[in-house]
Amino acid sequence: MSRLKRIAGQDPRAGFKAAGRDCGTSVPQGLLKAARKSGQLNLSGRNLSEGKTQRYHPIVSSVRKPLAQETSLFSGLIHDNQLTSLPSAIRELENLQKLNVSHNKLKIFPEEITNLRNLKCLYLQHNELTCISEGFEQLSNLEDLDLSNNRLTTVPASFSSLSSLVRLNLSSNQLKSLPAEINRMKRLKHLDCNSNLFGRLYLLNWAGMESLKLDTHNSSLILDNKLKSVPDEIALLQSLERLDLSNNDINDGPSQSESAAETAMTLPSESRVNIHAIITLKILDYSDKQATLIPDEVFNAVKSNIITSINFSKNQLCEIPRRMVELKEMVSDVNLSFNKLSFISLELCMLQKLTFLDLRNNFLNSLPEEMESLVRLQTINLSFNRFKMLPEVLYRIFTLETILISNNQVGSVDPQKMKMMENLTTLDLQNNDLLQIPPELGNCVNLRTLLLDGNPFRVPRAAILIKGTAAILEYLRDRIPT
Repeated sequence: MSRLKRIAGQDPRAGFKAAGRDCGTSVPQGLLKAARKSGQLNLSGRNLSEGKTQRYHPIVSSVRKPLAQETSLFSGLIHDNQLTSLPSAIRELENLQKLNVSHNKLKIFPEEITNLRNLKCLYLQHNELTCISEGFEQLSNLEDLDLSNNRLTTVPASFSSLSSLVRLNLSSNQLKSLPAEINRMKRLKHLDCNSNLFGRLYLLNWAGMESLKLDTHNSSLILDNKLKSVPDEIALLQSLERLDLSNNDINDGPSQSESAAETAMTLPSESRVNIHAIITLKILDYSDKQATLIPDEVFNAVKSNIITSINFSKNQLCEIPRRMVELKEMVSDVNLSFNKLSFISLELCMLQKLTFLDLRNNFLNSLPEEMESLVRLQTINLSFNRFKMLPEVLYRIFTLETILISNNQVGSVDPQKMKMMENLTTLDLQNNDLLQIPPELGNCVNLRTLLLDGNPFRVPRAAILIKGTAAILEYLRDRIPT
């Protein structure tokens, strides 16, 4: 009796009959013999259904045992079938480095995969996945991940634990946002987000990014990657209303044709104003000038043009330029980061169409109550300032979706007031002075991203924090006194 037939006392090919047939084509014994030698198990394109998945076990075992002795490289190919689940025996392939289960009918992320700690390449494209299960973050050696053409609506914060990931394909899903934690993935070089439902997309601190694919539906894109030049692909984003390239190292000017056009449109008194940005990008840009005041010629250059964004970052401003109020009927985005602001004047509070406000890296320790009039504000960045508490006025701006207030001295938050902020999905409180996290914060179930690293509290512990926002909120809810 052959070794294959001795396993479990049955024909190890059982369970691999093509779906819908009683006998017919099965997995050839020669294929299994080749798998032992090559480290590749190729079961693709055989119209396999899950059937009685326990029958996979003998075949997987027959390949696994000699494989462990001969090589650590193992590739599993089960793509282009009809599988709605994977055999439990897959979890025993500890040396598996590549797994292709694309073009199947998986609706739930296979839990068996989370046991494959040596996996480097995982291809799950063209399935019917709606979510990613917990435990996925254990695949710390994963380098290439393709989740395209599924039905994903969210990406878990635990993705940030995939520290080896170089390529990530999330195209053709139903994603509306990416978790802020994804910015911790320092090795990620290639990201494909085509054909999703993103409104705003924030890509911060990805100095190594080499390729980024987006479609024309993005209305707002923020890049902070120490970029040396603007990627040509950005010109394809026809629906883009806001492009923030501040805090990069862009030295390249526009192309020769653009430079010629810009020179022709620039009057002598406007030599320091980027007219091209005003006319083409609708941005009033006077950034990185180390100026203590914004010259009148900057505002004069607007003339009858429509301006939706203002970028006065990286200057030496000690107060809000008063003439900004002239643009209150147009401006939706304002960047005043990296200045010397110690207070916010009322001119800013009059920009009632404001949706995005960047005030990071200033000297602020409070916000005026009049900011409550910013009834369209969705995102505010207050990181790297001097706040000792979350400004009270923020609790009353119910349109806020994102509050970034890391690297301050915040010692407390009010969970009861925060629960009333039903649109708030992202709260970054990293590197503050929180001695404890109120359990009632767990009731803020609308939060999708809650960042708490770098605070002196003892609980939740790091093991909970690394699991992501959902796990943190559940942990806090369990600690609410009854």
